[in-house]
Amino acid sequence: MIACDILNRELSFISSQSSCYVDVVFLHAELHNTPDKLRSMLQEQIDIANKGFPYNYFGLAPNYDYIVLGYGLCSNGIAGISSEKIPLVIPKGHDCVTLLLGSREKYNEYFNSNPGTYWYSRGWIERSIQPGEERFKGLYAEYVQKYGEDNAEYLMETEQGWFKNYSKAVYINWQSLGNTEYYREYTKKCAQFLKWSYDEVEGSQSLLHKIMNGIFDDDEVLVVPPGKRVVPSNDKNIITYK
Repeated sequence: MIACDILNRELSFISSQSSCYVDVVFLHAELHNTPDKLRSMLQEQIDIANKGFPYNYFGLAPNYDYIVLGYGLCSNGIAGISSEKIPLVIPKGHDCVTLLLGSREKYNEYFNSNPGTYWYSRGWIERSIQPGEERFKGLYAEYVQKYGEDNAEYLMETEQGWFKNYSKAVYINWQSLGNTEYYREYTKKCAQFLKWSYDEVEGSQSLLHKIMNGIFDDDEVLVVPPGKRVVPSNDKNIITYK
């Protein structure tokens, strides 16, 4: 499995209980900001996986059965990737929120009823500076150091402009991972600083659990044959191949 580091805790937890042998490679979370680089690094890891199990002593280990991606379409970051020998398995989702909530339907249901939602999770809190007071102060200090105070004020106004598209901070809680209160309070403080409302939704292991146990539902995942390339489908399935 090749996955975004945002899902580190969730995937580590599930893989430890999987009935399958699972090797997980995590890629840096900030690759979301550079889809072309994400695509390049994914392809590199896919090519490595196609060479076989890395601990193949005496040639006795079988090859991988599947290469699973812990990504959604992610701003077309997975568009164009392919696998030479081993089928790819990819969740049908725009991003990791679908994986954390457990289904595309749950994501769509909440999003359609709550426009302006910004999602928080354990991984996003740990591996990225989320919108809130901490991000504001850190970025402002960096701008002052690089560009001076007057320019920093202007840049911060520009930075804060995209926040106007959001009005609610929503924490996705996987209770099975524990330490819930810390992440909940962090999200609440961010919402308070930004003058957003706060909500919490219960995440679900269901989709990731099935995938990491080799259960591939056509409604939930796309299995890409070797030699085929992933492309956006521009419909409810989100991705397809050609």
